[in-house]
Amino acid sequence: QVQLVESGGGVVQPGESLRLSCVASGFEFGYRAMGWFRQAPGKEREAVSCIVSSDDGYTTYADSVKGRFTISRDNVENTVYLQMNRLKPEDTAIYYCNYGAIITNTLYPYGDWGQGTQVTVSS
Repeated sequence: QVQLVESGGGVVQPGESLRLSCVASGFEFGYRAMGWFRQAPGKEREAVSCIVSSDDGYTTYADSVKGRFTISRDNVENTVYLQMNRLKPEDTAIYYCNYGAIITNTLYPYGDWGQGTQVTVSS
């Protein structure tokens, strides 16, 4: 059974940082692309970033987070991370991870969504 458990969210002020973690199980993590998504109140879920399974470390980012967020993965710990710097109020959302296939620089998710982790950026 696939499990995706996100953590690391919180309430921060604009300009601060957070590091999200997602521990995955139930599938061959090392062979799957992973990605982060977010859903703000009243909005559709959107892709934030994704990373390939291979060692070349290919990553993609939404324009809104490029240069501020960094995705990484640990294939030993079956964990994908999202380092979020210079956070803005518009980054406020529930953040989710998933695995899937990267098509035209976007991760198409395969798994059911976990509970996510809330990120709130407010002064």
